[in-house]
Parts: sequence; C-alpha cells; structure tokens
Amino acid sequence: MTEATATEQTGSDKAAIRPFPVPTVSDADLADLRKRINATKWPDPEYVPDATQGVQFATTRKLARYWGTNYDWRKCEARLKSLPHFITEIDGLDIHFIHVRSKHENALPMIVTPVGPAPSSSSSRSSIP
Repeated sequence: MTEATATEQTGSDKAAIRPFPVPTVSDADLADLRKRINATKWPDPEYVPDATQGVQFATTRKLARYWGTNYDWRKCEARLKSLPHFITEIDGLDIHFIHVRSKHENALPMIVTPVGPAPSSSSSRSSIP
C-alpha cells in the first residue's frame, strides 16, 4: 500500500484507508514536557526491597531523569516519520497503523499490536525493513 493508493480511497468512506501524517511536536511543547518531568513531586520510596508494590522507586526516578534530560525525541520523531502511517475507522474508532512490506517475497504477514499506551515506535524494530 502506498500513500497514493490510500489517498485514492478517501472520499467520504470513513472506513477507507487514509494516509496519517505524524505530527511534529513543537520545541515549546518538548521544553514544557521536560520542565514538568523534572518538576515531579516524588512520593516516599517503597517499603519493600522488591517489586511487590510495583515498579521500584529508583527505576522510576531513573527513567524520569532520562526522559527529562537525555531522551532524543527528534531522533524518535524522525524514525516514526520514516515509516508509512495510515488510519482507518473500525467500529467507530480511528485505528492508526504502520504498513511495511517484508523484503522477503514469501514472508508471512504479521500484525504487531502494542499493549496499553505504548507508542508505535516501541515495536517498530520488528517493522523496519
């Protein structure tokens, strides 16, 4: 599927497959996000030495520190924009998907569905040819 064939199917049919442009996040929005992450008011750490109460406090703080200082959103954004994104409506919901053909002629089709609020980039290693 190409953006050209997806565009030809648009019209008024909401179930048609349409190109989905990946939005560009503004520098101001990224700066605001970093500011809010770095301003997090942290609760007291857990009282147990294991993960029985959930993700360990130190792990969460380390992840927040990474997102607040080192995470390269522009690199992720460029990677996302390099893939062919589409959208269609199924049962009244807009479903966003990335369509990448295998470089192997007889490959079996594969659907990779993220669980929860994970971004589609988390599974993109399996979809980049």
